[in-house]
Amino acid sequence: MSYQPPLDDLDFIFRHLIDLPALAKLPAYADFDITHEMTSAILAEAGKVAAEILAPINRLGDVEGAKLVAGRVVLPDEFAAAQQAMAAGGWVGVSLPQEAGGQGLPALFKTVTAEFWNSANMAFALNPILGIGAAHAICAHGSKDQISTYVRPIAEARWTGTMNLTEPQAGSDLSTIKTRAVKEGDHYRISGQKIFITWGEHELAENIVHLVLARLPDAPQGTRGISLFIVPKFLVNADGSLGGRNDVRCLSLEHKMGIHASPTCVMSYGEEGGAIGFLVGEENKGLVYMFTMMNEARLIVGIQGLAVAERARQQALAYAHQRVQNGVAIVEHPDVARMLMTQKALVEAMRAVACVETVNLDMANHNGDAQAQKRVDLMIPVIKGWFTELGQEVASLGIQIHGGMGFMEETGAAQLMRDVRIAAIYEGTNGIQAADLVMRKLARDQGQAMLALIETVASDVAAIGESGLVHEAGLLAKALQDQRQTTASLLNAIASDVPQALLNSFDYLMATGYLCGGWQMLRSLAAAAGKADPQSKVQTGRFYLTRLLPRAAMHHQVCQQAMSISEWRAALRSAV
Repeated sequence: MSYQPPLDDLDFIFRHLIDLPALAKLPAYADFDITHEMTSAILAEAGKVAAEILAPINRLGDVEGAKLVAGRVVLPDEFAAAQQAMAAGGWVGVSLPQEAGGQGLPALFKTVTAEFWNSANMAFALNPILGIGAAHAICAHGSKDQISTYVRPIAEARWTGTMNLTEPQAGSDLSTIKTRAVKEGDHYRISGQKIFITWGEHELAENIVHLVLARLPDAPQGTRGISLFIVPKFLVNADGSLGGRNDVRCLSLEHKMGIHASPTCVMSYGEEGGAIGFLVGEENKGLVYMFTMMNEARLIVGIQGLAVAERARQQALAYAHQRVQNGVAIVEHPDVARMLMTQKALVEAMRAVACVETVNLDMANHNGDAQAQKRVDLMIPVIKGWFTELGQEVASLGIQIHGGMGFMEETGAAQLMRDVRIAAIYEGTNGIQAADLVMRKLARDQGQAMLALIETVASDVAAIGESGLVHEAGLLAKALQDQRQTTASLLNAIASDVPQALLNSFDYLMATGYLCGGWQMLRSLAAAAGKADPQSKVQTGRFYLTRLLPRAAMHHQVCQQAMSISEWRAALRSAV
């Protein structure tokens, strides 16, 4: 199953939907010549790695998987070459700070290359992505010595990183974690067990930097008593060379529905006296620090939904051109055309939203833009939740377009469905993302960030309507009106009926996603209208606005007219 990076669509986005010159003017990027030519060259090279090295071993990884043999995690031999390719190209450090060994490029490049890696090989891509997240967390909260010791080797893809939160009894409720940390001189002794640790053990890199949440003996109860520690697989000598093996072991690998070549580990710390760990920042502030990595991960998990959707779209389109039924290729069949256009429109909408919001991330991080930060905070749960829900839909459509062959493992369509299914679950289920959007992001400023987003969209809608696209702009204007009404309704529920607000939160998240996707598709349509359009942006934009944006109205209607949570609970109690 081949893969081609979507360079044409990205070229369109970079030319018409994002403000590349504004990004280039940020002081953090003064040393770079961020031009369209430069970005095109970088993405072309990244695309080659994805298409030529990662994609060909995706099926192999699914079939062979990761195996635990005598304490060692064994992967297909070809994965070592893929790790070397990531190191040779400096791809892990593409957006890490230069002073920490990275290339220091805008976060936009991290987002786009993450799409490439995950489209090509989601199981493999999880490894460098987690390393990037760990490196960002250490850069944000660690000491200068910790940054120089641990981040540079990650940026160079010589080491990798992990995030250790979940425990058998804890799940998403981190207030109940039991892993212990006891101070011993300039370090701590860590003991406990963590589960669902992605790429927690392997031999593709020289060392693994585990970021571990643990509790001190005298720590306050709940999440206020959690600290963050760096616990390396191999201890590091003063000169940066590797020392002895730390007291960290992989006990077992989970047997999963998908991403078989990504080792999901049960990790044990301290079976032989306690693993040596080093405190990041201050004691009892670990969860705050870990959110740096978690927000990074939530953004990238959203990109995984987009990435697998793109791969499923490409494969389905190729099959539809090849498969002949009733004397014609099935791409000519109306229902198949509907499914293919649904895939195309959803993928392009997600990609545009991802790129636009990642530019806001750069503006927040490097320009002190408080409004941009509020927008990013608002959009992270939407990107994670909406993208991963759509990733499942597009992968499922891919199976349907293949017909009976889609149900067969040989085509690879089923693998995409199995792989992407986890994305709606890990890094906070989509229910948690919806609750975060409503109960934290909406509630904390009484909806001001959401209203600012609505006004920004409304300004574009008005301008595009005046340009002549009256009907298309009107469709989005109606969605904006619904968004305003539901936002006001939810704010009232937050103040008076929290369970009802939570009950409606998922539909609100989905409606917000469809609105933002519609906004970018309307902008795309306006940019392409009246011009030569090799990407069919006009037709795709109109398809989205007429056939997919109405889904937002359905979600809003649910929020406005839904049964009460008490009625639901009564029905569930009476169920057999």
